[in-house]
Amino acid sequence: MIVNAKEMLEKARIGKYAIAHFNINNLEWTKFILEECQKLNSPVILGVSEGAIKYMGGYKVVSDMFKALYLELNIEVPVALHLDHGSSLEACIKAIDAGFTSVMIDASKYDLKTNIEITKEVVEYAKKYNVSVEAEVGHIGGTEDELSSELAYAKVEDAVSLYNETKIDFLAPALGSVHGLYKGEPNLDFKKMKEISEITNAPLVLHGGTGIPDNLIKESIKCGISKININTELQIVWTNSVREFLLNNNEYDPRKVIKSGEKPMKEAIKNKLELLGSIGSS
Repeated sequence: MIVNAKEMLEKARIGKYAIAHFNINNLEWTKFILEECQKLNSPVILGVSEGAIKYMGGYKVVSDMFKALYLELNIEVPVALHLDHGSSLEACIKAIDAGFTSVMIDASKYDLKTNIEITKEVVEYAKKYNVSVEAEVGHIGGTEDELSSELAYAKVEDAVSLYNETKIDFLAPALGSVHGLYKGEPNLDFKKMKEISEITNAPLVLHGGTGIPDNLIKESIKCGISKININTELQIVWTNSVREFLLNNNEYDPRKVIKSGEKPMKEAIKNKLELLGSIGSS
């Protein structure tokens, strides 16, 4: 089923496992992820950044490509097509109008009052179309240097206010993770994570899932994380495989080049789904 993300995340929260959010960057990645999740009977969220949407040709191109693949591949597990880090109300509206089933509005760069106001507008529009909404509080940065920012760790009261006042479906509080690769060990605030989870009963989202040790992933799930975003890890696995293939083969067919990263990428997907505990949960 093509669904919004609300039900699968609520089920994961109660069942103490997490749903993988894998970012897609092209048709092949979308196909690889869908095939592996179908094989393992795992629900999944396909995340698409605004940059990836522009690269692939636009919101409608991405939505139609995904839906066509879903049908042609006979996918039956629940899948949500999710706008990742939507920068504005306008971006979220474009995604919803194009057929995305879930959106993230990231107004975390603003003060809490403005963040709430913008998020409310997105929720109001999304609910007309049965689209789920994620929002961020604090700021999940792109480098470890940003962890020194006062926004790097969300305040519990701010997270609770954002969730309660906007009626979003799931919440991404900044609690010490970063996008991309870590230079050292992640410093996740499990105390705040658990407190926010217990107060709101909301499915929580952990961004920057690449590079977080397995034991910390498992602890995060125990503390209320129901959705974990993974992008860089798959990029690295796929790129390393393609690089090795090109070094050892005089190949110029782009289909064969891209496909050379399929097997290790699917292995990485399987390993991540096993870690998150979502296999067999659809």
